Amino acid sequence: MISGNIHHLELVPYLPATLRDAIEYVKKHITADTPLGKYEIKGDQVFVMISNDSTDVFEQRRAEYHAKYLDIQIVLQGEEGMAFSNLPAGKPDTDWLADKDVAFVASGAHEKQFVMRAGDFVVYYPGEVHKPLCAVGAPAHVRKAVVKIEAALVR
Repeated sequence: MISGNIHHLELVPYLPATLRDAIEYVKKHITADTPLGKYEIKGDQVFVMISNDSTDVFEQRRAEYHAKYLDIQIVLQGEEGMAFSNLPAGKPDTDWLADKDVAFVASGAHEKQFVMRAGDFVVYYPGEVHKPLCAVGAPAHVRKAVVKIEAALVR
């Protein structure tokens, strides 16, 4: 996991070039007013999805992980709580890795929590358990961009 703010990439000089390029693409082409949907950056290898979501209380959210793609989750508007685990996922209760590259577990082991606000990003590599869309206080709307990058492209 790597976290930072899209407006201060100088604070993450170790960010791989592929990830930096994807974030720069979002900074240049995506705003809080960009229509919802999927935007290809490099075909199915690198793309960004713009969504409006609602956060929910921590206990109602499920944790997830991926196998093929890594996520760069960027908050465009609003705020969102996240949780993550440094430990491997247990057996998934829903396994859609083959079809949709996502598996769900009730929670990650020893979850840690943090808050993301507009401009903040977090990178989750395949296998890293994370729980997005947790409410910060009362449930609320959040607009975000999620960049999906085939893990094989990142060195």
